[in-house]
Amino acid sequence: MRACAPPVKSFILTAMELSPSKEKRRPGRPLSFDREKALNKAMHQFWSTGYETTSVADLTAAMGITAPSLYTAFGDKESLFLECVRLYTQPGLEALSARIGQAASARSAAENLLNIAAQTFTQPNAPAGCLVASAASSGSETSERVRNALKNVRETTRLALQKRADDDAREGRLARGTTPKALVNMTMAILHGMSTLARDGADRQSLQELARAAMAAWPEDRLQ
Repeated sequence: MRACAPPVKSFILTAMELSPSKEKRRPGRPLSFDREKALNKAMHQFWSTGYETTSVADLTAAMGITAPSLYTAFGDKESLFLECVRLYTQPGLEALSARIGQAASARSAAENLLNIAAQTFTQPNAPAGCLVASAASSGSETSERVRNALKNVRETTRLALQKRADDDAREGRLARGTTPKALVNMTMAILHGMSTLARDGADRQSLQELARAAMAAWPEDRLQ
């Protein structure tokens, strides 16, 4: 798993490709600050406080820049957030789909996702939980583009795991009577629930125990 922005690790669950920001940086004098470092600080701020509840004043304080500098370098708050999501979800959509598709089985892919979640949701030097999950509560009409971007992250993961589970069912890896869709939906529900638990103070061991309990519902690979 590749580093998203040192020392914080990216979670492959949240890999996605975003369309370019709707606002480009305006030409002018060179920036007086390190753009990548400022972006990393903005990512942590959104990660901690969500999208809608994070103000431009919160962002400029965290990034150590002025509001005009923020607008010049990143466009508006929405464009900045989408760029933060792209940073958080490195290495991207195709890498996520490939990671799930190349797993030994859907069960193995689900286990990997839950174990990665237990690690990355409780990593030091980063807010607890998942940026995508914690920001997903944006509900106003003006946040439609943000909601769609976050939904795309979740759907990418679910659809990739669903395809792998359907393939396993056709290949006879899953026992007859197994419902792949139910297993996938359970895994996704637990995955996002782990983020909430982490934000409420659950430690890594607790999340790992939850992951093991969830995997008990997955039938063993019949072709192993």
